[in-house]
Amino acid sequence: MKRRDLLLSVPMIGTVATLTACAGGTNAPPEPPGTVTPGAYRLGAGDDLRVLVFGQEQLSGQFKVDGSGQISLPLVGDVRAQGRSARELEQDITTRLADGYVRDPQVSVQVMAFRPFFILGEVKTPGQYAYVDGMTAVTAVAMAGGFTYRARQDYVLVTRGADAQKVERRAPVSTPVLPDDVVRVPERFF
Repeated sequence: MKRRDLLLSVPMIGTVATLTACAGGTNAPPEPPGTVTPGAYRLGAGDDLRVLVFGQEQLSGQFKVDGSGQISLPLVGDVRAQGRSARELEQDITTRLADGYVRDPQVSVQVMAFRPFFILGEVKTPGQYAYVDGMTAVTAVAMAGGFTYRARQDYVLVTRGADAQKVERRAPVSTPVLPDDVVRVPERFF
Protein backbone atom coordinates (compact mmCIF):
# COMPACT_ATOMS: atom_id res chain seq x y z
CA MET A 1 0.00 0.00 0.00
CA LYS A 2 1.33 3.40 -0.89
CA ARG A 3 1.87 6.01 1.77
CA ARG A 4 -0.77 8.29 0.17
CA ASP A 5 -3.40 5.50 0.25
CA LEU A 6 -2.54 4.70 3.85
CA LEU A 7 -2.95 8.34 4.90
CA LEU A 8 -6.34 8.54 3.18
CA SER A 9 -7.61 5.38 4.88
CA VAL A 10 -6.74 6.48 8.47
CA PRO A 11 -9.58 9.07 8.74
CA MET A 12 -12.02 6.50 7.35
CA ILE A 13 -10.99 3.93 9.97
CA GLY A 14 -11.47 6.55 12.70
CA THR A 15 -14.94 7.39 11.37
CA VAL A 16 -15.98 3.73 11.30
CA ALA A 17 -14.66 3.22 14.84
CA THR A 18 -16.58 6.28 16.07
CA LEU A 19 -19.83 5.14 14.46
CA THR A 20 -19.35 1.65 15.85
CA ALA A 21 -18.80 3.00 19.36
CA CYS A 22 -21.88 5.23 19.13
CA ALA A 23 -24.07 2.39 17.91
CA GLY A 24 -23.01 0.21 20.84
CA GLY A 25 -24.04 2.73 23.47
CA THR A 26 -20.56 3.74 24.58
CA ASN A 27 -21.50 7.39 24.07
CA ALA A 28 -24.24 7.11 26.69
CA PRO A 29 -23.38 9.10 29.81
CA PRO A 30 -22.35 7.01 32.80
CA GLU A 31 -24.80 6.62 35.65
CA PRO A 32 -23.71 8.86 38.54
CA PRO A 33 -22.74 7.02 41.75
CA GLY A 34 -25.53 6.82 44.32
CA THR A 35 -28.35 7.05 41.76
CA VAL A 36 -29.98 4.01 43.33
CA THR A 37 -29.62 3.42 47.04
CA PRO A 38 -30.37 -0.02 48.49
CA GLY A 39 -33.59 -0.21 50.48
CA ALA A 40 -34.99 2.94 48.88
CA TYR A 41 -37.93 1.25 47.13
CA ARG A 42 -40.69 3.74 46.42
CA LEU A 43 -44.25 2.68 45.74
CA GLY A 44 -45.85 3.42 42.40
CA ALA A 45 -48.83 2.75 40.16
CA GLY A 46 -49.29 -0.98 39.67
CA ASP A 47 -47.87 -2.18 42.99
CA ASP A 48 -50.10 -4.62 44.90
CA LEU A 49 -50.14 -3.92 48.64
CA ARG A 50 -51.46 -5.77 51.64
CA VAL A 51 -52.62 -3.40 54.37
CA LEU A 52 -53.18 -5.03 57.75
CA VAL A 53 -54.89 -3.13 60.55
CA PHE A 54 -54.46 -5.42 63.53
CA GLY A 55 -57.75 -6.34 65.19
CA GLN A 56 -59.73 -4.68 62.37
CA GLU A 57 -60.28 -7.30 59.65
CA GLN A 58 -62.89 -5.14 57.88
CA LEU A 59 -60.22 -2.43 57.36
CA SER A 60 -57.53 -4.86 56.18
CA GLY A 61 -57.09 -6.17 52.66
CA GLN A 62 -55.15 -6.18 49.43
CA PHE A 63 -55.06 -2.93 47.46
CA LYS A 64 -53.55 -1.95 44.10
CA VAL A 65 -51.92 1.46 43.67
CA ASP A 66 -53.99 3.06 40.89
CA GLY A 67 -52.77 5.17 37.97
CA SER A 68 -52.98 8.35 40.03
CA GLY A 69 -50.74 6.82 42.73
CA GLN A 70 -53.52 6.34 45.30
CA ILE A 71 -55.04 3.46 47.22
CA SER A 72 -58.61 3.64 48.46
CA LEU A 73 -59.14 2.42 52.02
CA PRO A 74 -62.33 1.90 54.01
CA LEU A 75 -63.18 4.84 56.32
CA VAL A 76 -60.25 7.09 55.35
CA GLY A 77 -60.73 7.09 51.57
CA ASP A 78 -57.91 7.80 49.11
CA VAL A 79 -54.35 7.77 50.43
CA ARG A 80 -51.34 8.77 48.33
CA ALA A 81 -48.90 5.87 47.95
CA GLN A 82 -46.90 7.05 44.91
CA GLY A 83 -43.31 7.96 45.78
CA ARG A 84 -43.53 6.79 49.38
CA SER A 85 -41.90 3.87 51.14
CA ALA A 86 -44.12 1.21 52.72
CA ARG A 87 -43.16 2.56 56.18
CA GLU A 88 -44.19 6.12 55.25
CA LEU A 89 -47.53 4.82 53.99
CA GLU A 90 -48.00 2.86 57.23
CA GLN A 91 -47.46 6.03 59.27
CA ASP A 92 -49.93 8.03 57.17
CA ILE A 93 -52.64 5.35 57.44
CA THR A 94 -52.02 5.03 61.19
CA THR A 95 -52.41 8.80 61.65
CA ARG A 96 -55.63 8.89 59.61
CA LEU A 97 -57.18 5.93 61.45
CA ALA A 98 -56.23 7.39 64.85
CA ASP A 99 -58.13 10.57 63.92
CA GLY A 100 -61.48 9.38 65.28
CA TYR A 101 -61.78 5.95 63.64
CA VAL A 102 -59.68 3.40 65.54
CA ARG A 103 -58.18 3.60 69.01
CA ASP A 104 -54.40 2.99 68.90
CA PRO A 105 -54.27 1.51 65.35
CA GLN A 106 -51.43 -0.85 64.50
CA VAL A 107 -50.89 -0.86 60.72
CA SER A 108 -48.60 -2.93 58.53
CA VAL A 109 -48.07 -2.42 54.77
CA GLN A 110 -46.40 -5.10 52.65
CA VAL A 111 -45.71 -5.10 48.91
CA MET A 112 -47.23 -8.30 47.56
CA ALA A 113 -46.36 -7.76 43.87
CA PHE A 114 -43.95 -5.17 42.48
CA ARG A 115 -44.28 -3.29 39.20
CA PRO A 116 -42.37 -4.92 36.32
CA PHE A 117 -39.07 -3.91 34.73
CA PHE A 118 -38.20 -4.21 31.04
CA ILE A 119 -35.16 -5.67 29.31
CA LEU A 120 -34.26 -5.52 25.65
CA GLY A 121 -31.33 -5.76 23.32
CA GLU A 122 -28.90 -8.65 23.23
CA VAL A 123 -30.68 -11.06 25.58
CA LYS A 124 -32.32 -14.31 24.54
CA THR A 125 -35.85 -13.38 25.60
CA PRO A 126 -36.39 -9.61 25.80
CA GLY A 127 -39.59 -8.31 27.39
CA GLN A 128 -41.35 -7.38 30.59
CA TYR A 129 -40.49 -9.27 33.78
CA ALA A 130 -41.65 -9.27 37.37
CA TYR A 131 -39.31 -7.31 39.61
CA VAL A 132 -37.57 -9.16 42.45
CA ASP A 133 -36.43 -7.10 45.42
CA GLY A 134 -32.67 -6.54 45.41
CA MET A 135 -32.04 -7.51 41.78
CA THR A 136 -29.18 -6.26 39.63
CA ALA A 137 -28.75 -5.93 35.87
CA VAL A 138 -26.98 -9.28 35.66
CA THR A 139 -29.89 -11.03 37.44
CA ALA A 140 -32.26 -9.26 35.02
CA VAL A 141 -30.22 -10.68 32.12
CA ALA A 142 -30.43 -14.13 33.69
CA MET A 143 -34.23 -13.81 33.95
CA ALA A 144 -34.29 -12.95 30.23
CA GLY A 145 -32.46 -16.16 29.31
CA GLY A 146 -28.91 -14.82 29.39
CA PHE A 147 -26.75 -12.88 26.94
CA THR A 148 -26.81 -13.60 23.22
CA TYR A 149 -23.48 -14.39 21.56
CA ARG A 150 -23.37 -10.77 20.26
CA ALA A 151 -23.91 -9.11 23.65
CA ARG A 152 -21.55 -6.75 25.42
CA GLN A 153 -21.17 -8.20 28.85
CA ASP A 154 -19.17 -5.48 30.61
CA TYR A 155 -21.98 -2.90 30.94
CA VAL A 156 -25.66 -2.27 30.26
CA LEU A 157 -27.67 0.80 29.34
CA VAL A 158 -30.34 1.75 31.87
CA THR A 159 -33.24 4.17 31.62
CA ARG A 160 -34.58 4.73 35.13
CA GLY A 161 -38.36 4.73 35.47
CA ALA A 162 -38.06 7.44 38.13
CA ASP A 163 -36.00 9.69 35.82
CA ALA A 164 -38.29 12.42 34.44
CA GLN A 165 -35.94 13.04 31.47
CA LYS A 166 -35.70 9.30 30.63
CA VAL A 167 -31.96 9.50 29.90
CA GLU A 168 -30.31 6.22 28.92
CA ARG A 169 -27.11 5.83 30.97
CA ARG A 170 -24.24 3.37 30.89
CA ALA A 171 -23.95 1.30 34.08
CA PRO A 172 -22.00 -1.75 35.26
CA VAL A 173 -23.80 -5.10 35.20
CA SER A 174 -23.80 -5.00 39.00
CA THR A 175 -26.06 -1.91 39.04
CA PRO A 176 -29.36 -2.30 40.90
CA VAL A 177 -32.53 -2.54 38.81
CA LEU A 178 -35.85 -1.14 40.03
CA PRO A 179 -39.44 -1.49 38.81
CA ASP A 180 -40.23 0.59 35.70
CA ASP A 181 -36.53 0.59 34.69
CA VAL A 182 -35.62 -0.29 31.11
CA VAL A 183 -32.38 -2.26 30.77
CA ARG A 184 -30.82 -2.53 27.32
CA VAL A 185 -27.94 -4.87 26.58
CA PRO A 186 -25.91 -3.40 23.69
CA GLU A 187 -24.32 -5.36 20.90
CA ARG A 188 -20.56 -5.86 20.78
CA PHE A 189 -18.81 -5.41 17.49
CA PHE A 190 -15.76 -7.67 17.83
